[in-house]
Amino acid sequence: MKTLIVYAHPEPRSLNGSLKDLAVATLEKAGHEVRVSDLYAMRWKAVVDAGDFGPSASSPLRVAADSGRAFDTGTLTPDVRAEQEKLLWAEMIIFQFPLWWYTMPAILKGWVDRVFTYHFAYGVGEHSDVKYGERFGEGTLAGRRALLSVTVGGPESHYAERGINGPIDDLLFPIHHGILYYPGIEVLPPFVLYGADRTTGEDFPDIAKAWEQRLLTLESTEPIAFRRQNSGDYEIPSLHLREGLEPAGRSGFRLHVRT
Repeated sequence: MKTLIVYAHPEPRSLNGSLKDLAVATLEKAGHEVRVSDLYAMRWKAVVDAGDFGPSASSPLRVAADSGRAFDTGTLTPDVRAEQEKLLWAEMIIFQFPLWWYTMPAILKGWVDRVFTYHFAYGVGEHSDVKYGERFGEGTLAGRRALLSVTVGGPESHYAERGINGPIDDLLFPIHHGILYYPGIEVLPPFVLYGADRTTGEDFPDIAKAWEQRLLTLESTEPIAFRRQNSGDYEIPSLHLREGLEPAGRSGFRLHVRT
């Protein structure tokens, strides 16, 4: 299995750094190929601007259209093209990051903003009366799997169904469904470590054992059963879920999961 790890933490000696290192060692020992995009070490540029698109940039700037034209003509900046090539190479993508202010760190969001260009991650496929583009289960990145490995400062109870921060699945839904599933990537249930700010060296052996177990079962783990956009579950072009498909009492983000 070819695995890309996209790692976003500024401190190599952090818990996130240790989890990234353990993932590399565990997967390589199991015979898998691994590449790492260490965004802080790479000094990754986190903002989209006209410089990303070279001669394909328009004035005024139109980010979607210009990014698609730059992708089509091969004029995206080398750093962006390199990350796109890694994604096309990968069969599994692991995102290792801390949950900051209820979402991914800015540098990782900037990686998505710059790398997931028009015609690469979105804006592909036929638009008709029966199909609304190739997205949400289809697209350029279909056939790949992804896993979020996330450290969270607060205790698990704060992220439960009635927890004050909201359910962790709801907080991660925009990443799982809106960023990863949108271009066709199958998304595995996340690996979440709660109370990360209180973790000590004595805790790490148990954490490492749990993380190794997840890593060695990536290929056999069932992905989250998100509904495919063009499978018939959604009316087109409204993209409303058809009445009666959801289990009784289900609402919110969970409507978009089949089981």
